[in-house]
Amino acid sequence: YDAASALIKSMRGSDPDATVYWVARMLEAGEDPRFIARRIAILASEDIGNADPNAIVIASACQQIVERIGMPECQLTLAQAAIYMATAPKSNACTIAIGSAMTDVREGRTIPVPKHLRDAHYGGSKRLGHEGYKYPHNDPRGFVEQTYLGVEKHYYVPTDHGHEKTIRERMESLRGASDTSGVEAEKKDASKKED
Repeated sequence: YDAASALIKSMRGSDPDATVYWVARMLEAGEDPRFIARRIAILASEDIGNADPNAIVIASACQQIVERIGMPECQLTLAQAAIYMATAPKSNACTIAIGSAMTDVREGRTIPVPKHLRDAHYGGSKRLGHEGYKYPHNDPRGFVEQTYLGVEKHYYVPTDHGHEKTIRERMESLRGASDTSGVEAEKKDASKKED
């Protein structure tokens, strides 16, 4: 477990040399290569996430190849995948997002599904108010402003690392109009209070 911990921390810490050493050490000690592949797969989501979306694809391919060919050949796949993880940009924004959402749900901070998002494919759904959904593909931008959560809450906050910077900029652009109007409303309310 100490070697596995060292492997994970070396990948997270962006050290490919230490990473490949710990892979070799574990394999030489007789560790099941499938265990190493699982650790790589977990790290791909936990510590890289959307900073490099290819990491999870590579981790999945690694698991499949390890399962299919076994040792000794799969040591090449494990080394390649582990080194990829070590050299990829890092972000734990997805980890934080799901952790925060799971905490809200577990602690009873549940939100009812907004009526316009509820299933409307059965008789009587309109009578229950299940209407008003705007189909994003009907807009030339592929996006329409509407609420999907029902409350103002951001679980996923992309970083500036790797591809997440592009995601962050896109989300800021999409949220821009509604967030700006909200800020302006807050400013008006604040100025009324000062008067």
